[in-house]
Amino acid sequence: MRIAVGTEPSGTIDVSSFVTSAERACGERPLAVAITDLDEFAVINERLGRKAGDKVLVAWERTLTGNLPGGAVVARISGDEHAVALPGSSPESALIMLEEIRGHFASHPVEGVDAPLDASIGIAARPPHADTVEGAVRAAAEALMRAKREGRGRVVIYVEEKMTLKSNYYPRAALDRLGKLSDATARTEASLLREALDDLLQKHRDEL
Repeated sequence: MRIAVGTEPSGTIDVSSFVTSAERACGERPLAVAITDLDEFAVINERLGRKAGDKVLVAWERTLTGNLPGGAVVARISGDEHAVALPGSSPESALIMLEEIRGHFASHPVEGVDAPLDASIGIAARPPHADTVEGAVRAAAEALMRAKREGRGRVVIYVEEKMTLKSNYYPRAALDRLGKLSDATARTEASLLREALDDLLQKHRDEL
């Protein structure tokens, strides 16, 4: 499955359809998965109008499809999010390729769109980050969230964050609430606990 780019943005498909297409293209081979998101896209739509936003979407889709290898699977999975599957690719080679694509897009203005353009991209692979394509998609989506938290305009590879033996330190009820907060904020439990620790150290900074 590849996007057919004309003068209008491609239609969206659901993630399960993308997973099916990626599995069909890849078989049992390793693959890298990337989830891309255009930075400040809502601002472009609000400030410049929907037509300008559509031009940016078409430009991004052309940049992706024009620079990825022929075996890649590319699909638009939501408003400005795209999923990419790269059969036979390692996460590191995917990062190099997609960083080059992101930089090219950011350095080439779209005619009639007076706004800075960039993208954030998260990457994961099967293996080592997941055993299934679906798992790699979830991991890539988490990496995308980290890319946006860290300042946008970057490509990052998924890093598993484990809080070692956290169940030894916190009651079950507190861990359940932490899990709900993680889901509600689209942040990992590890990052939420780090924030709490930073706040604690700031509160007691005079004692340190």
